[in-house]
Amino acid sequence: MNGNPNPFQNLAPVSDYALETPRKVPGLADLHKMAALLLAEQAPGAADILVVGAGGGLEIRAMAEMRPDWRFTGVDPSPAMLDIARQTTSFCAERTQLNHGTAIDAPAGPFDGAVCLLTLHFLDWHERLETLQEIRRRLKPGGVFVAAHHTEIEGQAHLWLARSAAFAVGPTSAPGQAAASAKAMAERLPLLSQDREEACFREAGFRQPSLFYAALSFRGWAMTG
Repeated sequence: MNGNPNPFQNLAPVSDYALETPRKVPGLADLHKMAALLLAEQAPGAADILVVGAGGGLEIRAMAEMRPDWRFTGVDPSPAMLDIARQTTSFCAERTQLNHGTAIDAPAGPFDGAVCLLTLHFLDWHERLETLQEIRRRLKPGGVFVAAHHTEIEGQAHLWLARSAAFAVGPTSAPGQAAASAKAMAERLPLLSQDREEACFREAGFRQPSLFYAALSFRGWAMTG
């Protein structure tokens, strides 16, 4: 997959990722907890979990702390981000495998569940559909998939992106800074509306995509393969 330019080739966001991302994504720690809860509905015991866009390792770390009986396979196209993930997940290295690449490069599995957090908003429809299809192929029947990322809030995309940008910067945000950041995100990210998101999930073969997380411009869904 060609994809959009990887924002994490720049070393600055890579080095800051583990510290900055929880500040930028509302309720990120609880999003990780909810993802583990949803996956565990079909994987209550020992399980193999696929993590697409695993660079940074935050979701693996959170789920590994909650579920010591789970094993994780992560893929990410950024070697620098994978280096951060290895540091983040060092305490559970014996049950974590990190691979360079995208979903198409992931092992065949089959996996009991999968997550893709803060990643799909970088991909256009074709790339997103291909990624979702590759994830679906690697899931056991009935396995749960959890995805969360920026979504286009219909008719108010710039407003909600600006609110997310203002949340990320905090009270020190300069006048106009959030609006400028929102404009840059809208130009760079091929966002989909909620209806088109769910249509893409279904076209990839997932069943019953259900919204479980909504935080400013972020949305999250759970579904089964």
